[in-house]
Amino acid sequence: MLIVADGSANAGIIAADMLAQAEHDPLAASVCVTPDRRLAERVAAALAEQLAVLPRRALAARSLARFGAVVVTRSLADAVALANRLAPEHLELLVRSPARWLPAIRHAGAVFVGAGAPEAFGDYLAGPNHVLPTGGTARFASPLGVYDFVKRTSLIEAGPRTLARLGPAAARLARLEGLEAHARSVERRLGTAPGPGLAAPRRRVARSR
Repeated sequence: MLIVADGSANAGIIAADMLAQAEHDPLAASVCVTPDRRLAERVAAALAEQLAVLPRRALAARSLARFGAVVVTRSLADAVALANRLAPEHLELLVRSPARWLPAIRHAGAVFVGAGAPEAFGDYLAGPNHVLPTGGTARFASPLGVYDFVKRTSLIEAGPRTLARLGPAAARLARLEGLEAHARSVERRLGTAPGPGLAAPRRRVARSR
């Protein structure tokens, strides 16, 4: 889990949410990213205070020691950029105007918007599911959804105008792959395919001098 926070955030809530992730197992990552150095210091102090009375403190302590961090950035924009780079499974936006920053979030399994939406909501009662991309795979993968259980079929239809507009590009791509029959199957429809005894169009090869 990664928390993006500014000076308006409550350090105790940030620490509580980080510990909620850390108590899962020693491999859980709990990170807070903020441009506010004083908030970072308060979060570190709150983590130590709350960890001391946590029933699963030994496990959470190992997790924090290996994969926990409080990172100070130069700006909130830098914090969001780092969040996108890490592509966390869970991302909390604990900032003054979370809706303003939400469009900037490109890579996250689930985004928890504002202080009223703890990550624990996602674990137990909010959202369609809790099967989210982990290990940074949110850069290219999505949460489990309805489409994963629905069989779909693509329908491709093209009239003469579409064929004339797209056909040459399809033939060109086919030849770049060395698949001449693919190219000719398109050109046969366009009336430009090489006939019997005719050589296929030669590919030009750029030569360096």
